[in-house]
Amino acid sequence: MALDAWAAALIFALLGLLIGSFLNVVVYRLPVMLQRAWRHDSVAFLREQGVGLPDAAAGDTTPFNLVTPRSRCRACGHPVSALENVPVLSYLLLRGRCKACKTPIGMRYPLVELATAAAFAFCGHQWGVSWTAAAWAFFCAVLIALILIDWDTTLLPDTLTLPLLWAGLMASWVGLIAVPLRQSVLGAAVGYLSLWSVAMLFKLVTKKEGMGHGDFKLLAALGAWLGAGAVLPIVLASSLLGAVVGLVLKARQGLREGGYIPYGPFLGGAGLLILVCTPERVNGWLNRLLGF
Repeated sequence: MALDAWAAALIFALLGLLIGSFLNVVVYRLPVMLQRAWRHDSVAFLREQGVGLPDAAAGDTTPFNLVTPRSRCRACGHPVSALENVPVLSYLLLRGRCKACKTPIGMRYPLVELATAAAFAFCGHQWGVSWTAAAWAFFCAVLIALILIDWDTTLLPDTLTLPLLWAGLMASWVGLIAVPLRQSVLGAAVGYLSLWSVAMLFKLVTKKEGMGHGDFKLLAALGAWLGAGAVLPIVLASSLLGAVVGLVLKARQGLREGGYIPYGPFLGGAGLLILVCTPERVNGWLNRLLGF
């Protein structure tokens, strides 16, 4: 017998808490892993060209990945035990502080866990305990990771955007999502080419880079999952969100050096909005807001 929608939502919410805890690890460690790999490859290339570099130039070579070493307090190095790593609950029991040195732990950790749980709960409620719900939960998890990584580092790693793109096309092909394969492929193409065209025009006029290629790939991935009809509302909603956040940060003098705000978080946020509210509903809101 099929589970009640709310029972499915609860199951997915609990799973989302666990995945959210893992996403906190991904968001912190993946950029460091990529930086280490780039440095190692750069040193290897220069040595191939005959440049003599000391071993220290390759940086720290101790194992560092999504599993090793164990999570530790960044202030005192206290290793986080399994009991101290229970999503949300451990944060509350520890009162938001390291057990050893009492250094405050950022609120973002439990918020990411709760946000992931909410996204997963939506998927469970909408599609029940099914492969379709699992596919959309994967979509939400990768988007949350990309939003946070881009906000922190202005980087949208290919190791996340490209698997997200191909997963969307595959999910459409095998019928896991309701978007037909033709619309999925068209959405990916329109998503990539639309931002690429804007970026090339901006560069032609200003002689400056206005957007990273990771944004093109992210919008292509969103188009693959949500279809070609979602691309325009995603672009409009993300631009509106970015403008509002930019004005707020500027008023509070919270802009980073150079006044640059990454676009990826707003693309990802708009993608989640479209998933929950459908492209048609978001289009209606935008039309009323913009007076179309």
